[in-house]
Amino acid sequence: MKVLKFGGSSVGTGERILKVASLVKAAEETDRIAVVLSAMQGTTDRLIGAGRLAEAGDDGYLEKIHEIELQIENAVSTVFTDFAPVELSVFIEHAIDEVESICEGVRRVGELSGRTLDRILSFGELVSSRVLFERLAIDGVSAEWVDSRDLIRTDKRYGSATVDSSRTYTQINERIESSDSRIFILPGFFGSAPDGSTTTLGRGGSDYTAALVAASVDAELLEIWTDVSGMMSADPRYVRNVRQIPSINYLEAMELSHFGAKVIYPPTIQPVMAKGIPLRIKNTFEPEAPGTLIEAVSGDRTDIIRGISSIDGIAVLSLEGSGMVGVPGFSRRLFEALSRAGINVILITQSSSEHSICVAVEERFSGLAKEVVDGEFENEIGVGKIEPLRVEKGFSILAIVGDNMKEHTGVSGRMFMTLGHNGINIHAIAQGSSERNISAVISTADVRKAVNSLHEEFFSDGRKQVNVFIAGVGTVGTRLIEQIRQQAENLTETLRINIRVVGIARSSRGLIDEEGLNLNGLSLSLDLAPAMPISEFADAMIELNLRNSVFVDVTASEDVVEVYSRLLAKSISVVACNKIACSSSYARYRELRSLAAEYSANFLFETNVGAGLPVINTLNDLIRSGDCVQRIEAVLSGTLNFVFNNYNDSEPFAEVVRRAQAEGYTEPDPRLDLSGMDVARKILILAREAGYPLEMEDVAIDGFLPESCLSGSVEDFYAEMFRQEDVFKRLLDSATSEGKILKFIATLDSGKASIGLRSIGPEHDFARLSGKDNAVLFFTSRYSEQPLVVKGAGAGADVTAAGVFADIIRAART
Repeated sequence: MKVLKFGGSSVGTGERILKVASLVKAAEETDRIAVVLSAMQGTTDRLIGAGRLAEAGDDGYLEKIHEIELQIENAVSTVFTDFAPVELSVFIEHAIDEVESICEGVRRVGELSGRTLDRILSFGELVSSRVLFERLAIDGVSAEWVDSRDLIRTDKRYGSATVDSSRTYTQINERIESSDSRIFILPGFFGSAPDGSTTTLGRGGSDYTAALVAASVDAELLEIWTDVSGMMSADPRYVRNVRQIPSINYLEAMELSHFGAKVIYPPTIQPVMAKGIPLRIKNTFEPEAPGTLIEAVSGDRTDIIRGISSIDGIAVLSLEGSGMVGVPGFSRRLFEALSRAGINVILITQSSSEHSICVAVEERFSGLAKEVVDGEFENEIGVGKIEPLRVEKGFSILAIVGDNMKEHTGVSGRMFMTLGHNGINIHAIAQGSSERNISAVISTADVRKAVNSLHEEFFSDGRKQVNVFIAGVGTVGTRLIEQIRQQAENLTETLRINIRVVGIARSSRGLIDEEGLNLNGLSLSLDLAPAMPISEFADAMIELNLRNSVFVDVTASEDVVEVYSRLLAKSISVVACNKIACSSSYARYRELRSLAAEYSANFLFETNVGAGLPVINTLNDLIRSGDCVQRIEAVLSGTLNFVFNNYNDSEPFAEVVRRAQAEGYTEPDPRLDLSGMDVARKILILAREAGYPLEMEDVAIDGFLPESCLSGSVEDFYAEMFRQEDVFKRLLDSATSEGKILKFIATLDSGKASIGLRSIGPEHDFARLSGKDNAVLFFTSRYSEQPLVVKGAGAGADVTAAGVFADIIRAART
């Protein structure tokens, strides 16, 4: 014999009931079957609403009942195209009248007892099961409808009754074995107490009803038909690319269902597990799909973990105090107090010092829990032995489940490392001795990110999704976006990284799309984008709370730098092309570095020095490997190198500078380059990365630009340079007369930084630097005689964008 259970979504409309009827007829061709039905989708919630409204004296309960009546009428008119059987119409009419009568009584007395509510709630399953029964009769299929209250015996714990398994099994078995029927139709969800009153088995109790029937008759298979194709590796509401679990063992399924997997009601598994009856979860709307098979031993042993689940609405209760240490009985009294109040404990953890014990309960019971626990320990609290119970709300329990975990070391390490890397704080942890489950209490706001992060860690094919937010779409920003677009497929194939640009900000406008922006036609989209100051853009990033988030700053804005600390504190990595942060006060530089380390985020700024050249990474590698940097000499301005490489008698200095700007080598205001301030920032950053706590005023600047060139607009600057051509000509002639050339050089020597225009001979390492090249010479303990040289293009939108891109990839891989 097989038992089939159909959920509320499977019988939610007339069309779906007809679908169920066809599935039942197909199953009956090969086996005797028992069919258990839930109420039509939404009916139970409406019945609860009607009862509560009646209790409050609100006549709105009649509207709720009318909504149920309309849903039933619509379904019946579809199931029975001509007319409904008289017996069914009478049954439904009497049932609705009864519900109205009970609710009117509730309204009059102003009280809705658990007993009365259970009687109201039974109406949904009674009607859906009778509709299916009458449809099968019309089709000439002989079936027997059985009221579950005649078979399932429970105690009087209304709302979540405990089943008397022995009596229930006997009655179900005797009823089915004594009948010649091949099909039995039963309403799920309820049974009866010893006095005959209706009791319900808890939300999801129809699954449990089916399991009880299956265990009673030693069924060969229990099928749970729902609206999904089996159990999934995670909640599809959170994870887009979930995996369907083909097979799983009873204990794994129990753990997943207990910790929030809603496909199956947790108590369902116990009766079939005790009898060794396989359970298969099937999709009513894709009946050909295999679904998930739950049995004693799963044939699939490949994945380390089987699934990830979570429970929301959790409160954490903490009982602590020095008076608990070494004194037996505190835990017993805590659990007894909660038990007497009917409060179920979902998770337990206790410190080894015995100073505190922490339990998780449903948030709706937190007020009652505090009342009963503080009452239990009133004396100890009064004399200061323990503190009053601390209640914290807004939590969820996250669990990873799998029998294979006990055969693999480091699973918990991977779990906690992944959560930590994404800035997810763990409030409490628990792991059973079976090593089948690792649970963590986290903020409910972090559940989506946590589930996605863990699913990527344990179930992906190695691909890592990186969510990128970009501020600034000028020349460099535009090139960066184009490079990301061009390289997306290659990165996915070679590095298993999926970079998704989720947000872009420009000036005071911003675009954000959690699913990823279309990188084609962004300029027009930004023109039409809503106003969004950078502070609001940062707020939106934090609110989205996406895993593996990276913020990229390709502006020169102080306002953008202001959001760095907030983002790093939320474990959002920052990639900065903007030099302001790292060249401002040393305290601010250290704060950002410390925040990145504290919150497991990356703070990367390779392009602050040398555009795309690996200058900062090389310096960091030297120091991390134990080398000592003694001196740094560098040409750090591609602009100035281009200018002095091209300045000769053939054209004025101002024209060379204008040409450098036209080719994209200068800042929007070239004075930042020519004044030496840009170079000063770069050598300051290198000094700090080398371990020297310097401020900008510690950098000795030997400038060559006349003071008169530094005031006014950019055009005023060019005009003044033309007037000062003699100054620049004298500098050039002086160097040329000695057989030398001009280079603007930065030096860090024994912790002292300086910059200035120097005349160098042809033997110098910098003499052959051409075009916009930069070069950095590292003189260290290991490279004392022959320096380590980093040399290449140090300016230009493409190479700068490439350097930023490299930092994004670096952040994604750590």
